Amino acid sequence: MMIRTLIVCTILLLSGTNPLLAFAEEPVAFALFNKEGKPVKFSKMSASLMASDVVFFGELHNNAIAHWLQLRLTQAAFEVKGKQLLLAAEMFEADNQSGMDEYLAGKIDEKQFAEKVRLWPNYATDYKPLVDFAKDNGLRFICANIPRKYASLLYKKGVDSLMVISPEEKAWIAPLPFPYDANVGSYKRMIELSGGHGGENMPKSQAIKDATMAHFISTNFKPGNFCIHFNGSWHSDDWEGILWYMKHYAPKLKLATITTVQQKNPLKLEKENKGRADFVLVVAEDMTNTH
Repeated sequence: MMIRTLIVCTILLLSGTNPLLAFAEEPVAFALFNKEGKPVKFSKMSASLMASDVVFFGELHNNAIAHWLQLRLTQAAFEVKGKQLLLAAEMFEADNQSGMDEYLAGKIDEKQFAEKVRLWPNYATDYKPLVDFAKDNGLRFICANIPRKYASLLYKKGVDSLMVISPEEKAWIAPLPFPYDANVGSYKRMIELSGGHGGENMPKSQAIKDATMAHFISTNFKPGNFCIHFNGSWHSDDWEGILWYMKHYAPKLKLATITTVQQKNPLKLEKENKGRADFVLVVAEDMTNTH
């Protein structure tokens, strides 16, 4: 190892590069860009987003920077919108809304909340700060996603399997039958990536999630609200997924998107990441993950 290091340093010296500087570049954790790839400051991005009705913050589920900026955006939005701020998330399922409401109202404690609501394994590090912000400031937080078992049922047995569940269960899902377009890019890519495994049930099981999230965002949105929805980037990249359904359920609402990507160099947006969202959060690929 010592010999290898000496060789590298020798090469750098011969090339006129200071070896100490070569191994001590200023680390950059993240950068923000608009959809054209131009750098943008967080304050400018936040101000721009306030002109929208609903912002979809697409995350990488285990990315610490994305979760931190979700909280910072929520705080910034509250300074402008106050109690009109509405939070919603993929990470909470619709049949757990009563548990969420009870926790936000202070009727149950954290232990009871964890017993009543199906929390993701990384809840404590990544989503608790958002839920507690809503609790501390009297905000609504919408459990927007379909209960996982129904998306799984569709995948295994097809759309018709959802038509026979009880009316109470159907209340936790987008209205049935739900619209579906197999030509939406994200669904086409899903079939391509899976090699056709699962047939049309696979993208439809994704689509019912997108439809349900759009349904609960639109039904809970009130005039004057400003909503931030937290979801995996896949659900909102390229203005597809949830946004395709938002245009169906609430075509008059103004929508905006943020996506999260990882690059070796966060300071220049790579061509493949341009145009994926209104704003792109680029995180250094060696950033520590939350799980």
